[in-house]
Amino acid sequence: MTDRPLMPKATAVWLIDNTGLTFDQIAAFCTLHPLEVKGIADGDVAAGVRGIDPIAQHQLTREEIEKAEKDPDYRLKLSKPKTVVAQPKKTTRYMPLSRRQERPNAIAWIVRNHPEVPDAQISKLLGTTKTTIQAIRDKTHWNSSQLEPQDPVALGLCTQFDLDTAVQKASARRAEMEAAGQVPEGAKLAPASETERADSDSERTSKTDLSQVFANFTGGGDNKD
Repeated sequence: MTDRPLMPKATAVWLIDNTGLTFDQIAAFCTLHPLEVKGIADGDVAAGVRGIDPIAQHQLTREEIEKAEKDPDYRLKLSKPKTVVAQPKKTTRYMPLSRRQERPNAIAWIVRNHPEVPDAQISKLLGTTKTTIQAIRDKTHWNSSQLEPQDPVALGLCTQFDLDTAVQKASARRAEMEAAGQVPEGAKLAPASETERADSDSERTSKTDLSQVFANFTGGGDNKD
């Protein structure tokens, strides 16, 4: 049994709307990054997700929330069920051919919406190869022009819990790298000198030579029938 609420983002939505807890407290309880919690509060993350009451789900008590509201440094503790049921072991499920054909669309969706998730996690989540993922990232996949990014959960290729877990791990890893002063791959900006040079070249090529235009008009009268 994991020491976290069953639906972290939905629980975070409810806590933001119904309590006076800080973002750090909610992030710690829901095992989310504080920036994700802030994004949920701003409506940039988990838009449309309906909040779930952790009290009704027996994951928190009102007394625990009130205690945390009085002390910003206090961290909420998940209520332990009286009966602990062991998690079933994961087994390989048969996937119909139709769903396997939709896998590239699911990969394209993750690459577009969660570029921070590494290929190894995508491969484990969707049961695909790193070669296929890289081809879709580079747009060298044989069917790139026909790919339509689709939510892998909606396609039945993975559960929302597994997808959230993969995104959370990737976000935490990215935050650690940024805190250590390491810039994640793909996050580097081009130098300003290169950007300015490209802009000036673009302006030069886009300008029309007016003298040449008028020369063409005047020169047209010299033609004899």
